[in-house]
Amino acid sequence: MALGWLAVLKMVPWDDVIKNAPRVADGAKKLWSAVAKKPPVPESLHAQASQRAPDASLAQLQQQLGTAVAEIADLHQQMLESSALIQALAEQNAQLIKRVETNRLRVLALGGVVALVLLIAAVWLFLAG
Repeated sequence: MALGWLAVLKMVPWDDVIKNAPRVADGAKKLWSAVAKKPPVPESLHAQASQRAPDASLAQLQQQLGTAVAEIADLHQQMLESSALIQALAEQNAQLIKRVETNRLRVLALGGVVALVLLIAAVWLFLAG
């Protein structure tokens, strides 16, 4: 059983995986650093939400709107970076799946050849003996 996995691992396009690994890792680091340095909900929004009153001035509302728009733009950028990272991982996954499928077909063909050789050897031994 270990030999089968070893054969599969030998057929993986490690050159492509290794070539793309730094790009995927950099993307993951950028995404993580962008997400990790942001608080779940900006403190400024907490303070503004607690200060809301019926007599809130237009300037305060515009400031809150500007902050919300900036946060939305930042979230959109993070979403784009996440999508790019997911796409890179999906491409690598597709390459690996294609190789695994190719190896599966090769193993089936090899199994058929081995079975045929064993059958011929058994028939030959039966007839010779």
